[in-house]
Amino acid sequence: MHIPTGGNKIAMKFFAPVTLTALTMLGLGACDTHSDAEPAPSGPSVLVPGKPGEANRTLSADEAADQRAEDDSPNSADVSYARMMIEHHTQALELTELAPERAESAKVAKLAERIEAAQGPEIAAMRSWLKTYGKKEETQGGDAHDHSSMPGMATEAQIGKLRAAKGKAFDQLFLTLMITHHEGAITMATDVKGQGNNIRIEEMADDVVAQQTAEISRMRDML
Repeated sequence: MHIPTGGNKIAMKFFAPVTLTALTMLGLGACDTHSDAEPAPSGPSVLVPGKPGEANRTLSADEAADQRAEDDSPNSADVSYARMMIEHHTQALELTELAPERAESAKVAKLAERIEAAQGPEIAAMRSWLKTYGKKEETQGGDAHDHSSMPGMATEAQIGKLRAAKGKAFDQLFLTLMITHHEGAITMATDVKGQGNNIRIEEMADDVVAQQTAEISRMRDML
């Protein structure tokens, strides 16, 4: 907009009050916005179970995440899970190594191969985890866990029967024992997810639940 030179004084008298008023209103608006603003919500609250004898606590989502990030130290449930699952997986490998020479079904032999390929590295990962935290693979005193204390473990008599079986008899017994074995592993993984504190153990437990649930479904279809 062009304003004639001669009208500068008139223009200034007209525009100055308008400009001042507009700026004043903008300034007040900015102050109101700042003063009335409320902190952004930090997310829903989280109920954190207390330790035995202690009451539950309610934390914000941010507080719960910070607490978990700061305190990721393994507890006794984490360590016990790693130790027992190493033994549990080791027995699974003991069963799968019988399949190549005894199974009649190619599907059963292939399943055994997949189980071995998955659980071998998982054993190595849990051994590495124990070493990272300075924990021995054996329990205090060097004694192994009692197999009967772990859900899904096959007895020595059942393993002996499987070693003696061939063909369809082997396939049926292998699938039956392995389904029970997998169900026991899922029980152990579910328990440590509720009782443990270490994120890496929780991740490994999640993998066990997901993978072995899928394998149970396949094995039931083979029976």
